[in-house]
Amino acid sequence: MLAGLSLSSDYIVPQDVKEAGFQICAEELGSIVEGHDVKKLKIHDGVEGIAEKLGTTITKGISTSEIDRRQRVYGVNRFTETPPKGFWFFVWEAVQDTTLMILGICAFVSLLVGIVTEGWPKGAHDGLGIVASILLVVFVTATSDYKQSLQFRDLDKEKKKIVMQVTRNGLRQKLSIYDLLPGDIVHLSIGDQVPADGLFMSGYSLLINESSLTGESEPVNVNASNPFLLSGTKVQNGSCKMLVTTVGMRTQWGKLMATLSEGGDDETPLQVKLNGVATVIGKIGLFFAVVTFSVLVQGLFTRKLEEGTQWIWSGDEAVEMLEFFAIAVTIVVVAVPEGLPLAVTLSLAFAMKKMMNDKALVRHLAACETMGSATTICSDKTGTLTTNHMTVVKTCICGEIKEVSGSEKFGSSIPESVRKILLESIFNNTGGDVVVNEAQKVEILGTPTETALLELGLLLGGDFEEERVKSKIVKVEPFNSTKKRMGVVLELPEGGFRAHCKGASEIALAACDKFLNSNGDVVPLDEASTTHLQDTIEKFASEALRTLCLAYSDIGSEFSESGDIPFQGYTCIAIVGIKDPVRPGVKESVAVCRSAGIVVRMVTGDNLTTAKAIARECGILTDDGLAIEGPEFREKSDAELQQLIPNLQVMARSSPMDKHTLVKQLRTTFQEVVAVTGDGTNDAPALHEADIGLAMGIAGTEVAKESADVIILDDNFSTIVTVGKWGRSVYVNIQKFVQFQLTVNVVALVVNFTSACLTGNAPLTAVQLLWVNMIMDTLGALALATEPPTDDLMKRAPVGRKGNFIRKEAFRLDGPDSDLILNTLIFNSFVFCQVFNEISSREMEKVNVFDGILKNYVFVAVLSCTAIFQIIIIEFLGTFASTTPLTWQQWFVSIAFGFLGMPIAAILKMVPVGSS
Repeated sequence: MLAGLSLSSDYIVPQDVKEAGFQICAEELGSIVEGHDVKKLKIHDGVEGIAEKLGTTITKGISTSEIDRRQRVYGVNRFTETPPKGFWFFVWEAVQDTTLMILGICAFVSLLVGIVTEGWPKGAHDGLGIVASILLVVFVTATSDYKQSLQFRDLDKEKKKIVMQVTRNGLRQKLSIYDLLPGDIVHLSIGDQVPADGLFMSGYSLLINESSLTGESEPVNVNASNPFLLSGTKVQNGSCKMLVTTVGMRTQWGKLMATLSEGGDDETPLQVKLNGVATVIGKIGLFFAVVTFSVLVQGLFTRKLEEGTQWIWSGDEAVEMLEFFAIAVTIVVVAVPEGLPLAVTLSLAFAMKKMMNDKALVRHLAACETMGSATTICSDKTGTLTTNHMTVVKTCICGEIKEVSGSEKFGSSIPESVRKILLESIFNNTGGDVVVNEAQKVEILGTPTETALLELGLLLGGDFEEERVKSKIVKVEPFNSTKKRMGVVLELPEGGFRAHCKGASEIALAACDKFLNSNGDVVPLDEASTTHLQDTIEKFASEALRTLCLAYSDIGSEFSESGDIPFQGYTCIAIVGIKDPVRPGVKESVAVCRSAGIVVRMVTGDNLTTAKAIARECGILTDDGLAIEGPEFREKSDAELQQLIPNLQVMARSSPMDKHTLVKQLRTTFQEVVAVTGDGTNDAPALHEADIGLAMGIAGTEVAKESADVIILDDNFSTIVTVGKWGRSVYVNIQKFVQFQLTVNVVALVVNFTSACLTGNAPLTAVQLLWVNMIMDTLGALALATEPPTDDLMKRAPVGRKGNFIRKEAFRLDGPDSDLILNTLIFNSFVFCQVFNEISSREMEKVNVFDGILKNYVFVAVLSCTAIFQIIIIEFLGTFASTTPLTWQQWFVSIAFGFLGMPIAAILKMVPVGSS
């Protein structure tokens, strides 16, 4: 064993670690971080000592030439996953079905009795027919489940694709969390998930939420005295550079994951509802099966009593009794609509796959169907309705409004003293960074707002690195959506401290009592100057510009790092207007939502004037719509909110709790089905409260994504509308299948039950019923559940919470009557009745059911295969399936009878149906 696992200072480096060029092993690193072992950390000369032993530095990180060696010694940042379930597992699972097992026993007894009484192969026909039908059901079900499991596994991999900012080879770059190695320098900021175990190297105001590991909701302060960072925890506030020490299964999160096995996918609400329907129908089917079996047996006994042979039983009569039992069991198989949950699963899985192509990653299966019922969307502005590519286009510096251009004239007109203080503010009071990338080009990293300001600083001739080394940053208060500002305190080279603040213009300006005049002098902020600056903010906002105010304050020589940054007595440096253009297609998408009965509301942190200008441009704010600010909204009573919310279209200057309150009121008081978009950590409560949370894939933090049901990969509002369309498609497809299933179920039960009662014989044999069940459940689900959405879906009112699921036209009968040709005719009519009924079920309301039918290749393929197999069963498998070949006239008649359901369905669709 390694001596390094003790607390002694005589740690011995293992030989293989030494040979690889490192001075500390993975086990020692793991024990330091996981055990929060400060004493052992000191033995290794602190964080700097660990970095040195790992062969890395805070400025350059590791070299890519060492990657293989590091992986050999320290492992990779991946967790051991449970092996995927193979195809035969799903075959075994399908065989466990009780009714199929009973049918298997029937097949075995039928084979035994048949071979004994009639010999091979004639006596084996019935038994082998049932066996073949069972195998077909089992393999189709297993194939469907297996493919679905593979699809969910692919989607799960997609969910885990997380990219971090990492310094390697002296360059700051984006890397997948799976590529991280001990020695890497990772940059963490608000909303990030800690990707591996590590140590804090430098940073500000770092608060870590460790509830995912410890269950404690109180965040932990991480700093130089408590530098331990654990994989799986989340950054709640602040930012830092982290030294990665342990990866993969050696991390605490990895060890926790090793103790867990992956659970199955949760059933969606619709699946639960339909499983209940299936149970009720199954019980009705069981009742009919018992009665049918009793009637058939009673008929046999009556015949034998009349013949006086009740005490003499032949092998044929035993086989007949077995056939009666097989028919009864098959009625249960046909009656139990196991295809209902299968149809939901297939439809959802199909929709999930297609939505992935449309830039929407569904994290929870239920989200597909829920989105189809959405009545309201509460959308962010920045990055969702707008492009999130920001540029400073206007400034107000020294009281003068200037258009920002790339020419030298823009910077030359600003006094040098003002330019200096502006550059100091831009380059120090930022969460962004200016780096040289691998192509030796200058690259700006950070949020779109930070990027826009840093671009302005470079345009003014500033040098990021040069500016940063001039002063020492003492304290940072990162941007917070509650305070709506960011602050930093610098220790100046000449002595003393200076605070810089930037944030929402009206909030930052309210903290100012001075400003810089046209000569660059600091002068008191009088009423006229205040009015001018406020009018400038209004003017910028009315032009749909996002406004920020930059200010500073010299706070003397006394400042404690533990104290708060003061927020009064500031000098206004500049007001900037940032342009964030509306995304192409947003206005059209909002119009589509309006025609679909979905109300779109904008909830943003921007000021009211900017929010209203953007909302009008997007088509969200109408003449009779209401726009309100967050502070005013939160002062309203419940009674006032009930009056206000129905007309509310824009909420500006909103806090995360305002958004949460709005969502909660819409869901509970107004019974709306609410979809919410969000990108920040503070959006998590509203995303969690909503019926469906939509997180932004590009701008969204990991915390927001974890709280969401769907991740919009391109941050585009048009994609949200596409998700809504797919959700409606899922709902309608299930409605189609339920209509088809209930119709066939009723016919199957009535035909066999009525015939058994009236004639003492069942016209449909066990093999025929199993084939019918195959069409009705698995193939029917496959055909109807994979219909793609049409634009017409977005011209209907949303279903909401209380919409009827089963339409009245689902309850209708088409049925036949009983010699071998008659039974074959009935069987053929019955199958083609289902085929035509499946076509009728493509549209719930339209009479023209053939519109776009050729676009659904799965539907056409399933119907074609059904028809081909039906011809084979009747013409070539007569002995097995108890059928006889038909003449072309008989084919015509039986198909014509099957077709009768279509005109009846068309007539019923034209009859107005009341809605509740």
